Amino acid sequence: MDSLSALQSDDGRYRLLVDAITDYAIYMLDPAGRVTSWNAGAERLKGYKAAEIIGDHFSRFYTDEDRAAGAPAAALRTAVAEGRFETQGWRLRKDGGRFWAHVLIDPIFTPSGDLLGFAKVTRDLTERKAAEEALRRSVEQFRLLVQGVTDYAIYMLDLNGRVTSWNAGAQRIKGYRPEEIVGEHFSRFYTEEDRAAGEPAAALRTAGIDGRFEKEGWRVRKNGDRFWAHVVIDPIRDDDGEPIGFAKVTRDITERRNAQIALDQARQALFQSQKLDAIGQLTGGVAHDFNNLLMAVLGSLELLRKRVPLDAKATALLDNAVQGAQRGAALTQRMLTFARKQELELEGIDVAALVRGMSGLLQRSLGPSVRLTTRFPRQLPPARTDANQLETALLNLVVNARDALPNGGAISIEATQEILGVKADNGLPAGEYVRLAVIDDGEGMDEDTLARATEPFYTTKGVGKGTGLGLSMVHGLAEQSGGCLVVTSRLGQGTRVEIWLPRADAVRIPRPALAEPTPSDAPVRPLTVLAVDDDGLVLMNTAAMLEDLGHRAIAVSSAAEALEALREHAVDVVITDHVMPQMTGLELAGEIEARRPGLPVVLATGYAELPPGAGEALPRLAKPYGQAELDRILRGVAPAPALDTA
Repeated sequence: MDSLSALQSDDGRYRLLVDAITDYAIYMLDPAGRVTSWNAGAERLKGYKAAEIIGDHFSRFYTDEDRAAGAPAAALRTAVAEGRFETQGWRLRKDGGRFWAHVLIDPIFTPSGDLLGFAKVTRDLTERKAAEEALRRSVEQFRLLVQGVTDYAIYMLDLNGRVTSWNAGAQRIKGYRPEEIVGEHFSRFYTEEDRAAGEPAAALRTAGIDGRFEKEGWRVRKNGDRFWAHVVIDPIRDDDGEPIGFAKVTRDITERRNAQIALDQARQALFQSQKLDAIGQLTGGVAHDFNNLLMAVLGSLELLRKRVPLDAKATALLDNAVQGAQRGAALTQRMLTFARKQELELEGIDVAALVRGMSGLLQRSLGPSVRLTTRFPRQLPPARTDANQLETALLNLVVNARDALPNGGAISIEATQEILGVKADNGLPAGEYVRLAVIDDGEGMDEDTLARATEPFYTTKGVGKGTGLGLSMVHGLAEQSGGCLVVTSRLGQGTRVEIWLPRADAVRIPRPALAEPTPSDAPVRPLTVLAVDDDGLVLMNTAAMLEDLGHRAIAVSSAAEALEALREHAVDVVITDHVMPQMTGLELAGEIEARRPGLPVVLATGYAELPPGAGEALPRLAKPYGQAELDRILRGVAPAPALDTA
């Protein structure tokens, strides 16, 4: 085969190859840009058959805008000048539809260097262009989304922990502008303690190994302020799974944390209040019943003393029994004070004068190794409370403080005026208060002991060295006075006990208008006394004491029986317990007043169980009472003897 035949054979093969390609438009242009060949791919992409397009200028594939801008001629000039032209842009099909094309134009020269024309290859990239555009829009939307989030700090870190992106939320929460922080290490957001402990590096290691790191902790703003943050760090990997950095999301949850802490504290305070209230109810009930038992014991011992022949040993035993019962009565008074059931005489108290008046007693209670100091302002308003109970409370607190100073030390008693504008953390409403504090520099208490310090019968002094009612009694006094008790202590750093009491001249003091019968020294004529009590021991004891005093006793165990007895007997005085089933003593007194106006009624009660303001005109007989108290109350209320008119 000669060279011409071989050339023609090669040309045929190339033509077959080009015509077989359908994904690319491959065609030739003459030096002026007119189409001189057209393959199947060109027909498929552009829609023209070879007969329709050969001889036409290739500029018809360009948009009107590109033709107006001279883009076709510029493309050919670039191909000639640079040996190649490559671009992407919109091109037109025969039907006017647009497609995104990748275009290559190569110049064709003769061996002598003359321009023969151009080879043009066009590929339809519309679908890829659409996918890229969709991806671009998605990336842009995500960028706008991340940048638009202000409640979360969302930013990127490189593998070394340096910031590579920064959103608006990060700027708002942490305080840095992008140009201030991009390129800096993220460890600057950690506290000095966490950096020293290697927390930043540990967080990245955990994220890389476990695929996620999540934690809450303190973080630092640009201005040095701390905030409580919820942090999530996720590793970022490329398509091959290789790590390229980290995504970090931080949220400022300081307010939520503070709210949760406040809620937990409120729940704990409510729980403590409910627990103490429940214990108080139980303690009050036990003390009430214990009072009845003590009354039966004391009354019986008193009557027995009169009947036992004079015997020194027997008398000593009786005296010992009486002292034991009296100590029990004092214990019930403390229990009732804790339960806020003690009968208080609320009045304005000069706290400074009260402390000065008992300073000698306090110092004697402390001993020589403990130094007592007092600090009071010159102008301290009076406090609203019961003076006797406050003295007992102070003595208890000082003795407790002394016991916390086994090797000696200092105790201070001080008072200040406090004004609360809003409800305080200690639960007191707004108002004016006097804060009386007993402070020692002793052993202090740990958290568990402090939490239980005001519970009744809880003590750390050992068996037989304390009842555990000292602080609980002070707590009850403060609460019943309208104030509160605040105890602060740290192990090894001493204890501070504060009694908050309402200011007396800022609160109207409802002084109880109890009847104060004036007993007479003259002998009382024998009376018929109706004794009412649902406790059989107390009832028997009262009847025995009345009979020993020379009176006639009618003993009944309920209000209903009392009303029945009044219909059957001429009664001079009624002595009734208050707490009874079906009908209370106060209600019984109302019924008696309605049926027998003027008949004296004495309320026998062991604690402050009457509603505020109720029964103020009725004389009271405090349990446990003895024969002397019973005789005195009868002398005060006994009706005058009838005049002899004979």
